[in-house]
Amino acid sequence: MHNTKQHIAYFRRYKSDVIYLFMASYKGALVLLRIGDGQESETFTTIGGMRTTKFVLNNKLVDATNLDSGAWREIMDTAGVASLRISGGGFFTDSTEEESLRSQAFGNTLKNYELYFGNGDTLSGAFQITQYERIGDFDDHELYSITLESSGAVSFVKG
Repeated sequence: MHNTKQHIAYFRRYKSDVIYLFMASYKGALVLLRIGDGQESETFTTIGGMRTTKFVLNNKLVDATNLDSGAWREIMDTAGVASLRISGGGFFTDSTEEESLRSQAFGNTLKNYELYFGNGDTLSGAFQITQYERIGDFDDHELYSITLESSGAVSFVKG
């Protein structure tokens, strides 16, 4: 039996019956950005100090609307360009992985990354750092933030 504290319950009322649908929920801390070592049998290492990680999948559509479409737009199936953007940030810890991020950002080069999710799913591919920031307040930790953009195919593996 599942622990209800670990699940989000959605319900709807129908003729005074309540139907519960349970979906597993995962801690945000389990969304990890990992950087590849560039070796033939690539090993990915978690970037330390990160506090936030997110991704956005963009699928550019191709408009196929024509005179026969009437008043409705038509879109070509699977014809657009897809891209993935990963962003995140956290405390600067001067780790080896952060040093690699810095080097890649200043070198404007591609490197393999993997985004790991709490259920075991992964997204991986070649990415370029398009934004790298380091932020320092006089009374707080030094922080950094990054944005990566995909280059080529990104693979999804179900966990």
